[in-house]
Amino acid sequence: MSETNETEEQVSEDDWAAAMGEQTAVEGTAALDAKPAEIFEQFSGGTENTAAPQGFDMILDIPVNLTVELGRTKISIRNLLQLAHGSVVELEGMAGEPMDVLVNGTLIAQGEVVVVNEKFGIRLTDVITQQERIRKLNR
Repeated sequence: MSETNETEEQVSEDDWAAAMGEQTAVEGTAALDAKPAEIFEQFSGGTENTAAPQGFDMILDIPVNLTVELGRTKISIRNLLQLAHGSVVELEGMAGEPMDVLVNGTLIAQGEVVVVNEKFGIRLTDVITQQERIRKLNR
């Protein structure tokens, strides 16, 4: 990676860090007192252990596909072939509704679009709990 790309990448990371800092400031001190959600039970038999469970490090670098879905629609092949530059396709999602955040095709959260330094991002507003995801699988 060239020095120019590293500098641009660092500036971008700093801008995202500033945006996240603004979010923390808006949320107030309640965010500082909040404890992280315990998603996985501890493997050590219930004793307090802040380190990652043994073997957990092995999966941390596995890549997953994260998708933010603005909306969907069904369209006939006839209409699809008529699309041209400037065509507008109506989606089922309404303006102002939260975007769906999917990991490997599974809904894990909803959020709102943010723009930082002319790049899009998403601020999570509602994270689906493990129990809700399991409930959906059982349907």
